Amino acid sequence: LRDRFRDPTSPFHLPPGTQGPDSPDSPPEDLSPAEEGRARLQELGYDPDSFWEQPVVWGDHDSFQHVNNVRYVRFFESGRIHWMRALGSELGGPAKADAMIKGKGVSLILKSLSVDYKRPVVYPDTLLVAHQPHLGSTSRTGPSRQAKTHFYVKGAMWSYAQRRVVTESDSVLVWYDYDKLAKCDPGEEAKAAIMRRMNLRSTGA
Repeated sequence: LRDRFRDPTSPFHLPPGTQGPDSPDSPPEDLSPAEEGRARLQELGYDPDSFWEQPVVWGDHDSFQHVNNVRYVRFFESGRIHWMRALGSELGGPAKADAMIKGKGVSLILKSLSVDYKRPVVYPDTLLVAHQPHLGSTSRTGPSRQAKTHFYVKGAMWSYAQRRVVTESDSVLVWYDYDKLAKCDPGEEAKAAIMRRMNLRSTGA
């Protein structure tokens, strides 16, 4: 291959003093790990309002010398609560945001969570946690519709040290009336806010 670079008749020829084009797969050198992570997760459709930086500390390790699997559940929880506050602010300002995380009125409760561990993480590192609501799998009769009382939320963690997604999750959140202690229909405004956040990738918002 080196000979082809030197051969003037070769389509791979590089004149002395010049260099070839950058690899299309190379990460942008002018972006910090945080900037690259935010840009990549937004390209994948994750809600920027959900972005949560989670520093990894030495105590997150287990005897296998990597972050313990249980820690990721906590990290996703912190990111999810941060996203819930953002959603509450959109629906009713600071008072609603505060109520959303204190179990007052209509808020959200976690029904289920699955985690896909893609790569081990070690200290030192910082993880960018992101979430995005979605409709769930497609049914046999056509695309799914947003249910009245629940919706699905996927999550991802981007490692600043590895510069890639290292963990993904999927969960079900239920609209819950804490005053009545029952699941509920949150109303059209709340469902419209969730739908808008589902469509961030297609709208480029």
